[in-house]
Amino acid sequence: MHIPDAVRALDRDLHAIFGPRLQSLVVYRAHAARSPTPTLAVLDRLTVDDLRACAARVAGWHEEGLATPLMLGAHEFERSLDAFPFEFGGILADHAVVSGVNPFAGVHADPSDLRRGCEVQARSLLLHLREGFIEAAGRSDLLAELVERSTGALAPLITSVARLLGETAADAAAAAQQVERQLGRPTTAFSDILSRFKRPITPGDARDVFPAYVEAVERLTTLIDRWSAR
Repeated sequence: MHIPDAVRALDRDLHAIFGPRLQSLVVYRAHAARSPTPTLAVLDRLTVDDLRACAARVAGWHEEGLATPLMLGAHEFERSLDAFPFEFGGILADHAVVSGVNPFAGVHADPSDLRRGCEVQARSLLLHLREGFIEAAGRSDLLAELVERSTGALAPLITSVARLLGETAADAAAAAQQVERQLGRPTTAFSDILSRFKRPITPGDARDVFPAYVEAVERLTTLIDRWSAR
């Protein structure tokens, strides 16, 4: 994975704040094309004064296109993996170590925990789409906003489901194609949605894709629910 210059600068800032207590800095992939670059810092110890020092620099980090770094104590990631298998499993699957030791050596997500995390996310997305469609009350502009907002949840969900199914995908678009093949009847609904990451979704787009989109999420939820370890 390419490490942006802004992440290198963040690494220098964190070393200035934490010194030898910074064990590792990791950058991982943002699923939305317009998302800030996410990072995770593993620390030997974290104090309120450290948080104040980070707060003094966070505006500059944001201006450089960085998300506020996640900060975890040593071994906290491993101990939290069963509680956050969806989110932390995504970091495990697609990251690069910027500095320090590899904090994930020997760490892996349990497939049953990942299945549960995927189901929670899929059912949440499905309920959100149904509720949002009703609240749009036939307005295509509101429907377009609903579909565009949902892509932020869809990309990591599809990538995690592909991983659960034993697929290896280079990105969310490739994962979408792999998952679509698993759903039975042919569908390109997820690929259609994710292909619109780089431009705003128009009201016309939303009217065209929404029926197939919500049906595909329903089928995806069923697929996850019925998954069992091979």
